[in-house]
Amino acid sequence: MSRLLTSTLIATIALSASNIPDNKQLVKYVKRNIVKNPQVTVNGVTVIEKKTHKDLPGWDILLTTMDLTYQKKEIHAPEIMFIKDGLVTGHLVDLKSGRDYRNEIKPTVPEKMYDDAHLLFGNKDAKHKIIIFSDPMCPFCQEVVPEIMKAAKEHPDKIALYYYHLPLMRIHPVSGVLTRIMHAAQAEGKKDVVEKMYSLKINPRETNIKKILPAVKKHTGYEISEEKVNAKALKDALKADEDAAGRMMVNGTPTVYIDGQWDKMRDGYKKLIK
Repeated sequence: MSRLLTSTLIATIALSASNIPDNKQLVKYVKRNIVKNPQVTVNGVTVIEKKTHKDLPGWDILLTTMDLTYQKKEIHAPEIMFIKDGLVTGHLVDLKSGRDYRNEIKPTVPEKMYDDAHLLFGNKDAKHKIIIFSDPMCPFCQEVVPEIMKAAKEHPDKIALYYYHLPLMRIHPVSGVLTRIMHAAQAEGKKDVVEKMYSLKINPRETNIKKILPAVKKHTGYEISEEKVNAKALKDALKADEDAAGRMMVNGTPTVYIDGQWDKMRDGYKKLIK
């Protein structure tokens, strides 16, 4: 650990033979070191996955979900824990590079996320699977995502592209309506609407649905009623996508996974089509 510095106080914790603390110990650690708000109840900690990292010999990395209650509302918040020799911390920082390894690690994609409802382009039995979490109003998404879509369309046997909506409502309020429209269009087999939404010119802070729907129709040719956009089923579908983003510890868009692993640079798809 000569080149590593923990950016928060390292706590001690009892370990089992497998080097993984039991749930009681994890809850105690969370209460003492992470959740400081007395109004938040820590109900448990769910271990999603255990990983290692080539730069962190001897350290086990637990990707977890903290099961909390706040103001009678259940919250499932992601948390990463680095564990070694009875010590646990939420951050490990490389002194030389400044890299916080907390930002270098994400869970492996579970197989259930590769479902027909999220398959956008390519064949589901393609050699490689890509998952994208995206917001069509995000400038970075507009640069990257259309190119990945194009690659999947042109190489359907090499790439199966699965698309998850993650509207960044605080930055682009219009995305709340746009993503519901996109979901409805995709469910109807009109996948080109999803692609066209990335070139839609509209005020990202627009919230008036009576202005949004005509703009979408003019740009994409897709017509949908206010009633359908506001249907509970569509809102639930978007909530499910946001829950999936939380499960995958997604904290920005676009976030890309290739064959189950996080593609930090978002350009790994290029190697798949050479």
